[in-house]
Amino acid sequence: MRLADDMMLAPPLLERELRARAGRLRLVITDVDGTLTDGGVFYSERGEALKRFSMRDGMGVERLRDDGVETAFLTRETSSIVVRRAEKLRIKRVYQGVADKEAAFPAIAVDAGVDPSQVAYIGDDVNDLGIMALVAERGLVAAPLDAFPSVLRLAHYRCARTGGGGAFRDFAEWILVLRHLARRPQGVAVRLVAPRLDEKGGGRS
Repeated sequence: MRLADDMMLAPPLLERELRARAGRLRLVITDVDGTLTDGGVFYSERGEALKRFSMRDGMGVERLRDDGVETAFLTRETSSIVVRRAEKLRIKRVYQGVADKEAAFPAIAVDAGVDPSQVAYIGDDVNDLGIMALVAERGLVAAPLDAFPSVLRLAHYRCARTGGGGAFRDFAEWILVLRHLARRPQGVAVRLVAPRLDEKGGGRS
């Protein structure tokens, strides 16, 4: 059995290691701007006015929660819009104004009550590289399709969707497939493929 070619794993991990890491996950940390959004923002004369989020990503948060995995927001920006989105998705942990995500990671893990090996991370830009390198040691890391090239090179999973266009949902579904396979009895032959969302699919959140 082999991984589907379009999963583009880098650095490479054996499939059994991917299953093991996904199977023990308890928390997925996601960047916001450029990952949950397309990186754009609308400004009015009063300042920041609007960010656009994907409904599909909201369903990804819900599906992970149903499988025992919580989600946290981590961003260097500070925005009431992010807080409102987290409230809508019933996300309890929102870390805003974090300039050094790598330095903040140990405290976040303690606050969430998880071991670093139980964490996954998805981000899109160079300020995500430090924390991604830490998480990648024992957890799983991903990047949206349109992420910065150095971030894509570090990711275990390169999403088929762009930031704000369902990248988080794509990562969530990949994790859920791995977790399902991790629960299968050893010796059961299955082919692992990356899930793909159809153009008509959507979420309720």
